[in-house]
Formats: sequence, C-alpha cells, structure tokens
Amino acid sequence: METMTQSPVRFTAGALSEIRRLIAEPGFDATQKLRVGVKGGGCSGLSYVLGFDAQKEADEEYEFEGIPFIMEKAHGIYLFGMEIDWENGLNNRGFTFRNPNASATCGCGSSFAV
Repeated sequence: METMTQSPVRFTAGALSEIRRLIAEPGFDATQKLRVGVKGGGCSGLSYVLGFDAQKEADEEYEFEGIPFIMEKAHGIYLFGMEIDWENGLNNRGFTFRNPNASATCGCGSSFAV
C-alpha cells in the first residue's frame, strides 16, 4: 500500500491556475518537475525557490490538487504550512509566499529569516 505524504505547502486557486498555464505552454519540458524550496541569500537570509527543475536524489515528491511537485526533504522545516499565491495586479505580478515559519520577511516578499 502506498502512503501519501501530506503536502507541506498549499497553493491557492490562482497559483494552481498559473502553474497549469505554464505546464500547458507549447515547448514545455515535461521531464522537469515543479520545485519548491529555499536557498541562501536575499535581504532577509533565505529566499524562496519556485520553478521547474530536474528531480534530484534528495528530493521528495508531493502533490497538491493534481499538481505534482518536488522539494528537498531538509527544506520542509522552513516551508511547512506555507501558502503560495499568484497575484496579477498592476503593481504586483507574480508568485507570493505566505510563510508561518518566517520570523522576518523583506519588502519584496521573496526572502525571509527563521
């Protein structure tokens, strides 16, 4: 019996719609998987990673409402409970991150501290 691991992050309807649009683009490389993660840097210490990438050995696979994604297991402590949204306004267009684990965030919303 296969055990389904609970998704560590949530995507809003807007984010899911934009991800599905990107996947449906002509020429999309179907060998790439959606990656959610963190990397060092950014004005608050860590910055978010959201993009398409090749799966690596340290990755775990998850799924949220039919969208498969990968994440390094070690990143879960920083990202568990985070919500990813898509904003399509005049002043702010792009993915945004609401992270309950962040002790501080920067003005751009793409970096944080724990």
